[in-house]
Amino acid sequence: MRNDLSSSDKASRVRGMFSRIAPRYDLMNRLMTAGQDVRWRKEIIRLVRLQPGARLLDLGAGTGDIAREALRQQPECLSVAADFTLGMMLAGQPRHLRGLVWCAADALNLPYPDETFDAVVSGFLLRNVADLPRAIAEQYRVLKPGGRWAALDTTPPPQRSPLSPFIRFHMRQIIPLLGQIITGERDAYVYLPASSENFLRAESLAETIEAAGFRQVTFRRYLFGVVAIHQAVKPG
Repeated sequence: MRNDLSSSDKASRVRGMFSRIAPRYDLMNRLMTAGQDVRWRKEIIRLVRLQPGARLLDLGAGTGDIAREALRQQPECLSVAADFTLGMMLAGQPRHLRGLVWCAADALNLPYPDETFDAVVSGFLLRNVADLPRAIAEQYRVLKPGGRWAALDTTPPPQRSPLSPFIRFHMRQIIPLLGQIITGERDAYVYLPASSENFLRAESLAETIEAAGFRQVTFRRYLFGVVAIHQAVKPG
């Protein structure tokens, strides 16, 4: 029972935090990554190779940046932006595109039948879920055989890199300061870097993805090794 309560508490805290920072969330992402997050989102969609008529699920979509990028690259797809934080979706809806569907969804209990989507993607979702194996298993379940999966997320900075002290200073001092100035929510931007440092290393996350049944699991690091994009295929 304790684990269930802990999971529920984490979900509630995460939902409340993202609701508070939603109006300035995209701006903070641009500042924290020097605009590189835009390129990473384009890369995620390129990796899943959308075809005309494909169905894509952007899980933990937030303001829908990745879901919109899917429509830019493949205008004839159906792009579903799903999140469990209403405030984030409301912040993204003024930029609505034709073919974009918004949906309230819990990553641990997706409201979709088995094998619904040709591609499942996420951006900065995985480190925030209360039960990572279950979240990945749910994504595997709703993906069609042969479907492609990709996830953008942070990963702990390299321990032996000469840049490590500067990376940690940026994450622990600069990002919370920016968060306070831009959003007025310093605590949220203390949590986000801390969740990055405490998340699985890219290699361990790849093992977790394989354990869910995915194959052809690969990843690539970005931004001095503190961000990674993982990709995989559901066996067909």
